[in-house]
Parts: sequence; structure tokens; C-alpha cells
Amino acid sequence: MTDPTPTTPSTPPEATEALNNNTSAAAASNQAATGPAAFAPSSGGSGDGSSAADLDARYGRGRRSRRPLIIGVVAVVAAAGLAWLAWAAIVGSNPPVTSRLLGFEVTSATSAKATIQVDRTKSVEANCRLQAKSADFSIVGELTLTIPADSPRHQTVPATLTTQRSATSVVLIGCTTADSHRPH
Repeated sequence: MTDPTPTTPSTPPEATEALNNNTSAAAASNQAATGPAAFAPSSGGSGDGSSAADLDARYGRGRRSRRPLIIGVVAVVAAAGLAWLAWAAIVGSNPPVTSRLLGFEVTSATSAKATIQVDRTKSVEANCRLQAKSADFSIVGELTLTIPADSPRHQTVPATLTTQRSATSVVLIGCTTADSHRPH
């Protein structure tokens, strides 16, 4: 039988044989660790780290991710928020009544006249509130005008306020309806 390992004159035959045995054992253990059997699932929990739970943990498989659920919930909440925002913008931008102060005149120490313009989108009764203020910004007179539902939708209304003392300005607080309590 011939030895496949070349020998050199300085290597004794016993050392060459030991080297061949060590190389064969290393190759056999390497084949056992990397061969097809190493990747086959084991049938028992022998503690060698190849159970299904270990493989799931090693390769990132596990319970289902909650990410799609979280994205779905966020999308529903965002859609509901945008729907509310659109509704609020449409309703808030079209009040049933709007008003503005066209001018005022302080006629005496106990009287002031004002002219307001009232515009309504539908025929509803409106209540418009005016205040007369003094130089120190205290309220010295107040008047609430009622605009009937059967009056013209766009009209200019004169008003005379009775004051406790001399007024320096007249302020329109705004007009409200039965459905809209916020002055516009």
C-alpha cells in the first residue's frame, strides 16, 4: 500500500501516519457538522439547539407582527380626524348669519347711534348685540336687536343705544340664531 502523503527525508514514517489520521478525523467531523443531516430538524429535544423554537428564534420567525394592525388603527383614526376637520371647516365657514358694524356716532352724553349690516343664508330670526364703551373700556350701554325671519336676508339696520355716561365707541359683538349660539 502506498502512502498518498508525500514524505520528505526529514519526516519519519510514524509522523506522516499520525498526520494522515488527524486530517481524516478533522474531515469527518467537518462533514458531520456541515452535511445535510446538520440542517434536518431533530425529532426530539436532545438539547442540541435544533428544536423548532430555537430555529424560529434563530431565523426571526415567530408570532405574527402587530405592525399591520397598528398601521390600520392609525389609518382609521387619521381618516376619522380628517373627516371631522372637513365637516368643521364646512360648517364653520358657512354661518347662518353674519354681521358687521358700518359706523357709529356718539350723539350725546347718554346716547349713541350705530348702523350694522346683517346677512343671513336662510330666513331665520337673528339677535344682534351691540355695546357702547367709555374711554376706560367699561361698558356703558348695551342693545340687542332682533331681526325677524320674514325680513330681507341682506339688510342695513340702524340702532340707537342709551348709555349711562358718555360713550367713546360702539362695538358689534355679533349676531346669533337659535341654531348658532356663537356670534358672527
